[in-house]
Amino acid sequence: MLEYYDFAIYNTLAALAFNKLFFPSFEPLTGTILAFSTFAVGYFSRPIGGVIFGHLGDRYGRRFVLVTTLMVMGATTALIGALPTYAAAGVLSPTLLVALRFVQGAALGGEWAGAVLLSVEHGDQRRRGRNASWAQMGPSLGTLMATGSIAIVTSLLPEESFLAWGWRLPFFASVVLVGFGLWIRVGVEETPLFRQLERDKSQARAPVGEVFRAHWPKLLIGGGARIGPDVLYSLAATFSLSYLTMTVGVSRTLALISLSIGGACNALTIPLFGSLSDRFGRRAVYGTGVLCALVVAFIFFPLLDTGSPVAIACAIAAALVVHAMMYGPQAAFIAEQFPTRVRYAGSSLAYTLAGIVGGGIAPLVLATLQRTFGGTHALSAYLAAALIVTGIVLMIARERAGAALD
Repeated sequence: MLEYYDFAIYNTLAALAFNKLFFPSFEPLTGTILAFSTFAVGYFSRPIGGVIFGHLGDRYGRRFVLVTTLMVMGATTALIGALPTYAAAGVLSPTLLVALRFVQGAALGGEWAGAVLLSVEHGDQRRRGRNASWAQMGPSLGTLMATGSIAIVTSLLPEESFLAWGWRLPFFASVVLVGFGLWIRVGVEETPLFRQLERDKSQARAPVGEVFRAHWPKLLIGGGARIGPDVLYSLAATFSLSYLTMTVGVSRTLALISLSIGGACNALTIPLFGSLSDRFGRRAVYGTGVLCALVVAFIFFPLLDTGSPVAIACAIAAALVVHAMMYGPQAAFIAEQFPTRVRYAGSSLAYTLAGIVGGGIAPLVLATLQRTFGGTHALSAYLAAALIVTGIVLMIARERAGAALD
């Protein structure tokens, strides 16, 4: 949650303000596309974090990496809040923004697998879907905290004050959250499965290389499962903000409140669908989510275009609940693809490499499609294509919900 709070502050402000703060010499839609380009940098750097921290996680333990990634994320987020804008520093300003976003993405690339593996490798192995889904609540809770804090700031400050200094406040608030996160993580024990590897002295010497050499089919399956949910989440939680404020013409506050409602629905339903995957299997619950998401793909924008607050809130909430149907089982599904000795590296690489193709470029592609074709049919088709890829992967994958981890 704390990592994604930091990450989501950037995502939200990229949609709302960074086109004016860091790319003011471009017309609004072009500035938004450039802002989403910096958003994508955080996804392109995730595999680097996955390689570095995946190696460390399989060599030295899950707990060590979790503490390291949180400190790196907290420091870069605070520095983004302190950046000068384009008006003060010229081209240096967006350059520093991109550099810090790169480091943010690398930290998050190593974070996800550690949080998931602590959940999967501890506890009742018959409840891995439920256990891992608690870690999956992090993005929606972090996004909820981020959009909520920005909504408060935007409602209390006039436009001029928000663009002058108000946008910095949510970044600085992350320092307090990082301290709380470190306090929690220092007390977490290493997982029993990794301790067994240490006792047997059987850790992989080069876990990343072993994944590419011996487990590449699992890497493709784990990564392919991510693409559809990622594009759906990017559409509902990131692109919709700029679409609502710039195309539909509703207020920033209404857009943020609608996203906060959707984020709450997403967070509450993720553990439900994670638990259902323990009972009915990962593929069954995941696949149902894919089918529902295909429906959402073609009703989402017509609901937003009404401009009705109720319709907008319902559209975003429905999209994020459907996302939860896929995201709840996802962590256990990916982690179960790999043996313990390379589970950190394999899970990290599957998650981060697919993140580039899925969520990383999605806002940029969506904004470009909107500019090129004018309407929203191409955007819906893009989401549908990503969901079809995930559906094909689920048909190929083996069900491992009831299988014991080595």
